[in-house]
This record gives sequence, structure tokens and C-alpha cells, in this order.
Amino acid sequence: MKKLRIGSRGSKLALWQAQNIQKLLRVVSNVDSEIVIVKTSGDAMPNAPIATVGTKGVFIKELEDELLDGRIDVAVHSMKDVPTELPGGLAIVATPKRADPRDCLLSRNGATLDTLPSGAKVGTSSLRRQCQLRRSRPDLDIREVRGNVDTRIRKLEAGEFAAIVLAKAGLDRLELSARITEILPPELMLPAVGQGAMGIEVRLGDDEILDLTLPLNDSATEQAVTAERALLQRLEGGCQVPLGAWARFEKQNELTMDAAIFSADGAESVRRQISGSPADAAALGRQLAENLLDSGADAILNSLTRGFTV
Repeated sequence: MKKLRIGSRGSKLALWQAQNIQKLLRVVSNVDSEIVIVKTSGDAMPNAPIATVGTKGVFIKELEDELLDGRIDVAVHSMKDVPTELPGGLAIVATPKRADPRDCLLSRNGATLDTLPSGAKVGTSSLRRQCQLRRSRPDLDIREVRGNVDTRIRKLEAGEFAAIVLAKAGLDRLELSARITEILPPELMLPAVGQGAMGIEVRLGDDEILDLTLPLNDSATEQAVTAERALLQRLEGGCQVPLGAWARFEKQNELTMDAAIFSADGAESVRRQISGSPADAAALGRQLAENLLDSGADAILNSLTRGFTV
């Protein structure tokens, strides 16, 4: 076939992911490929609050447009950026093995979340992280910070923040793990749906591309992410809804998932766990969503809808 065109955002992390997929494709299919950088609307406004640039698909829409128009053959995404509803004619056909989904704290002076002084300024663009930080440390000054990983670390070093919270997977991929002060356990900070996982999106009906990309799929990652995304879809949440979810295999052939919804100030939350067959991953996610709603998450979501753009 002609040279495969892999679409990617232009950030260091996005390019690492695209290059990783490029290497994997070379190994499994011996295919020649090139990376095509596509600027998304989320990239075009790096300093604007995320709520002002939209919440659903803000980092992938232009990549999907290029895919639909045939200007690229494959789009590589961070799964936490991918809405649960995809455009007609497109599908996520492979999710390679997931990296560490946890969040972590980076501080200037080595302080952990417990030892940060009262009133310390902590930066994160994620409402999910903000709510969980407020839940455990209501005395901290939680502020929004935008930009790629390097930009956020520069702001930390410049003294704009005492600490920032980032995804461990991104730091690991960029060989910045030494900057981590503390890995935040899921008991304290549930990760985002799909965090640490990459998704490969292609056009349906393009059998040659499907045959090339399907071997990159990791079934355990696919099942975990499927359960998390089914939960998200049932709760009708965009990336700015404070929902944490983490599906994993603690036992062979049994998928376990924790999920929680948080109020904006972190004072209220509903958290539940479910386990079941990975063959029923989507049904498992939907059932956990129902369990959350039955336990009071609907009231929290309604209050968020009144106070935020969802």
C-alpha cells in the first residue's frame, strides 16, 4: 500500500504517542508510514479555560475531520480525550496496552499533598482533579492551569504554583518521571475515564487499514476502557464532569471497576465498585452508572448542570 498517514496533535506527548503507534505498526505489519500534524481547537487556545473552548471532542474534532475527508488514514488519540459518541463512519478499532492510569503531584520543594502548607496554590485544568483535591485538602488554593506538560512544569518552576497535578502516563512517556513528587493512589484520586490508554481511530469500511491496526489492540485494555466509557456515556458526561473511574483486572477473568461523582467543592461524593465478567464490560459500566445514580449521584450531577457548562 501507499505510505500510511498517521494523524496526531503537535504536542510532544501526542507526537510520542503517534511515533509509538508508528513503531508498533512497523513491527506487526512492516508498513511504511508518516506522521501528519493536525492542530485542534483545543491546541489553538492553549491558555483559555477549558470550559470556554468546549468540552466534548475539543482535542480530536479536527483529526476526525481529516480522517473523514481522507487526508489521513489513522488518528491517534489519548482515550481520555475521546467522546463516547463518534462521528458516523469512524471507530476506535485498537487500544494498545494501557500505561499507568494514576495521577501524580509535582511540587517545587518536595512537599506531598499531605504536607503542602495551608493556602498553597495547586494547579490543574481538570474539574475531576480539582474536586478530589478539595475533598482531601479543602484548605488549598486550587487554580486552573492550561498548556502542555512542559508548559505546566515551567509554570510550576516559575513559582506560579506550589504544586501541579498531572497524569503519570504522560510523564512516563516523556521521560519526566523523576519530576514526580508523589503518585496519588486511586483511593484518593480516581483517574479519568480512559486515562493512560491510547486509541487508534480509522474509517469503517477501509479494510486494508483495519487489518493493519487491529493487531495493535490489547484485549484487557479494550475491556477496561469499554467499561469506563459505557459508564461515562450513561452519565452523559463531558470531560469537565467530575467523574473518576478505574477498571482493572485484580483477578483473572474478572473486571473490577471503581467510579465516583464529586460535587464542585468536593464536599459531596458518591463512590461505588462493581466486578463481573470482562465479556460484559459495557453492561458492567452501565450497571455501575445506575448504582451511582441510585445512590445519589443524580442530585450531584443536577447541581453541576445548574452551576457549570456540561
